[in-house]
Amino acid sequence: MKLPTPLHVINEGLAFVLEVAALAVLAGWGWQSAENTVLRLLVAVAAPGAAAVLWGLFAAPKARIRVPLAGVLAVKALVFGAAAVALYGMDRPGWGLAFAGVAVANTVLATLDRQAWMHRQEEALPEGG
Repeated sequence: MKLPTPLHVINEGLAFVLEVAALAVLAGWGWQSAENTVLRLLVAVAAPGAAAVLWGLFAAPKARIRVPLAGVLAVKALVFGAAAVALYGMDRPGWGLAFAGVAVANTVLATLDRQAWMHRQEEALPEGG
């Protein structure tokens, strides 16, 4: 399913907002997860830092390591799922469910759009190419 250009742009923008929001939520969760200030700071930096590194290596559009679509989706599920669970852990279950729902819808639309684009590229190749 190819998204119309305006919807494609909106969905890509939403994807970026979700990625940044996930990092912010993980940082907030990290800060709330410990009582010691040094430990709070460590977890508040390490949790989003680990998510960002994982995303950059495997799920970003210009990922360092190319993995099959299933791998990209697994990384997205892990990062977005961690953010949703973190929201739940911070006594924001409604926000966690809403975040998860929007992330799933966004990822499904982006995946279908990307697959339609790849299919069109394959059809455009000359025979034997």
